[in-house]
Amino acid sequence: MAETSSGPEGQRVRDVFSRELVESLIRVAVIMLLVVFSYRIFSPFVGLMLWALILAVALYPLQQKLSSALGGRNATSATLIVVLGLLLIGGPTVNLGSTFASDIYELYGNFESDSVKIPPPNPSVAEWPLIGERVAEIWTQAATDLPALMEQMQPQLGELAVKLLGLAASTMGSVLMFLGALIVAGIMMAYGESGSAAMGRIFSRFAGPLKGPELHGLSTATVRSVATGVIGVAFIQALLLGIGFALAGIPAAGILAVVTLLVGIVQLPAALISFPAIAYVWYAGDSTVMNIVWAVYLFVAGLADNVLKPLLLGRGIAVPMPVVLIGALGGMAGAGMVGLFLGAVLLGVGYQIFMDWVDNDPEQPPPADSAGDEREPAAGG
Repeated sequence: MAETSSGPEGQRVRDVFSRELVESLIRVAVIMLLVVFSYRIFSPFVGLMLWALILAVALYPLQQKLSSALGGRNATSATLIVVLGLLLIGGPTVNLGSTFASDIYELYGNFESDSVKIPPPNPSVAEWPLIGERVAEIWTQAATDLPALMEQMQPQLGELAVKLLGLAASTMGSVLMFLGALIVAGIMMAYGESGSAAMGRIFSRFAGPLKGPELHGLSTATVRSVATGVIGVAFIQALLLGIGFALAGIPAAGILAVVTLLVGIVQLPAALISFPAIAYVWYAGDSTVMNIVWAVYLFVAGLADNVLKPLLLGRGIAVPMPVVLIGALGGMAGAGMVGLFLGAVLLGVGYQIFMDWVDNDPEQPPPADSAGDEREPAAGG
C-alpha cells in the first residue's frame, strides 16, 4: 500500500485529485461571481419585485374569479385589476399632489406679499382641555401680528417644514413604487399558473417533495393573510373615518378618506389624519356635546387598526396568530413595509420547520391511540 501510494500510480491519483480540486474551485468561484454580479444588477429592483410578488399572491384569487367570469382570459382579468387599482389609487394621488403643490405655491406667494390674513380664534378654543389657553394665545398673536410670530418661531418652523417635506416625499415615493409594483403584479398574475408551479418546484428542491408543497402553501397563505390584515384594515379604517368626517361636517371628507386609505397602506398611523380633524371639529363646532362625541369617535376610529390587525392577521393558516403578528411587526421594524410580509412568512416557515422537527423525534415513542388511552385507566385499576 505504501509503495502504491508513493509510486507512479499514487502520483497519478494525486495529480488527478489536484486537477479536479482546482477545477472545482474554479467552478465555485465562477458561480460566486455570477451570483454577486446578478445581485448587483437586480438589486435596484428588489423592492419593486418583492412588492409585485406580494401583490400578485394577494390578488391572485380575485384575478382567478374574474378570469372565470370572462371565460378564462387571464391576461384580460389581470389588466382590469391593474387598471382599476391605478384609477382608485393613482388618480386621487396625482390630484392630491397637484392640489397640494398649487396650494403651497399660493401660500408662499401670500407670505411673500404679506397678504395672509388669519381670523381671530373662536372663544371656545381657550376652553380646550390642557392646550386651549396656549393655542388661543398663539392663534391671537398670529391674527394680530403674523410676521413677528413667524420670526419668533422660525427655528421650530424650519425643522417642522423639513420633517413634513421628508414625510411627504417618502409617502409619495412609497405610493409610486406601489403603483409600479401593481403593474408588474398584473404581468405576474397573467402567468400565475406557470409561476406558481415554478415556485412549487423551488420549494420542493429545497425542502423535499413532501415538505416543499406544504411550505409553499404556508407562504402563500401567510402573504394573503397579512395582506388582509394590512389592506383590509386600511380600507375598514378609511371607511370608518370617512363616515365620521362626513357626518361631522369636515370639508373634503371623501378626499380625506382616500388619504387615510393611502396612509394605512404604507403603514403610517391614521392619527396623522384623525387628530387634525379632531382639532377642526373643536374649532368649527358649535355644540360642546357634539364636539366631544365626534372627537371620541374620530379618536377611536383613528386607533382602530391596533385592534383590527391582531384579529385579521394569521386567519386561515396553520401557524398561530402570535407568531404571524410578531413576524410582521418585527419584519416591519427591520425592513419597513415589505418586511411586514417577509417577516411573517419567514417566521411562519421557521416555526413550521421547527415544530415538524420536534414532532418527528425518532427517540420519542409514538403517541398512544385513543383506544389505548381509554384502556389505560382500567388496566391501572
